Amino acid sequence: MWYRPTNEETIFTPAVLVYPQRIEENIRRMITMAGTTERLRPHVKTHKMAEVIRLQVKHGIRKFKCATLTEVELVALNGGEDILMAYPLTGPATSHFLNLMERFPEVKLAVTVDSAIASQKLSDEAKLREMNLDVFVDLDNGMHRTGIAPDQAEELIRYINTNQYLQLSGLHIYDGHIHDVNVAKREEHCNLDFESVIRLVEKLGGIGIEMKELACGGTPTFPFHARHESRTLCPGTPLLWDAGYADSLPDLDFLPAAVLAARVISKPKENVCIDLGYKAVASEMPHPRVKFLDLGAPEVFNHSEEHFVGSSPEFSELAVGDMVYALPIHVCPTIALHEQVYVVEDQKVQGTWKVIARSRAYQQKE
Repeated sequence: MWYRPTNEETIFTPAVLVYPQRIEENIRRMITMAGTTERLRPHVKTHKMAEVIRLQVKHGIRKFKCATLTEVELVALNGGEDILMAYPLTGPATSHFLNLMERFPEVKLAVTVDSAIASQKLSDEAKLREMNLDVFVDLDNGMHRTGIAPDQAEELIRYINTNQYLQLSGLHIYDGHIHDVNVAKREEHCNLDFESVIRLVEKLGGIGIEMKELACGGTPTFPFHARHESRTLCPGTPLLWDAGYADSLPDLDFLPAAVLAARVISKPKENVCIDLGYKAVASEMPHPRVKFLDLGAPEVFNHSEEHFVGSSPEFSELAVGDMVYALPIHVCPTIALHEQVYVVEDQKVQGTWKVIARSRAYQQKE
């Protein structure tokens, strides 16, 4: 029971426990898969914690990928030297991003774009401040969330490449639509969907536009992009890992490093109620939303804001006040629900870390 602290009576529940030694081991395994730290650009969205960034910096990782302005600020404050904001900037976010560039001149900050409108707005803002802004063109090679189709991207790339205030830094390709459990099929899917990107890069090279960086993939396609030295790798979940990917990506060998802790608070009829409502664990998917450790899967009768009600022979043996532990199926949104996490080292709670970047940027007009 590596996950159970010897001083569990000090834990307020529901809570997340994190294990720094396991996080560091996951970092080592990421580096081994990538070959070098220079090829890694890990995503911050999974953990949103300063200490996890500093652990990666300790191991030589300098480049990071973010989805929010608060994450960008957090990385810049904790040793990141090259940060990609992989999310479209709109409204006051554009101005705030340039404020961060002025605040952290020693850090390379870049942002993704996928349209002429967004590029023009970035250019206009940069012109007002007499700044140069690094941009990655966001390509859609199958996700259909953000990005421009590779076969339609040349005009946009030409515009950025000749813009006085925009600096073309590379391409961003997130293939989060690829989740095949079968490893061979997942690799085939990854390679097939990347063919349009390869054609674009070759075409651009033919007209003298060389891509400085290809920021590729997420966790499911991490090992496949790693086989191509020209690609930068952007995994996030391996830092903490979760039960969802452990089940669906059996080829990836990472350690669970974030565990949910809860207590039995009531035993109505034949059921057991624990304090693990969906304000404490990601609930965007159907059950199971957690994988209980050493208890098996209960039948879930009710999951609401503060309560989780289930039943199983093992659950029925629990008493009010007993602690239960579980792995989240989806760790990223689970972490964002918690202001702090407990830090467990040598099977003892040693303190807490703040989930700083769970907050949002709110830029007020004077």
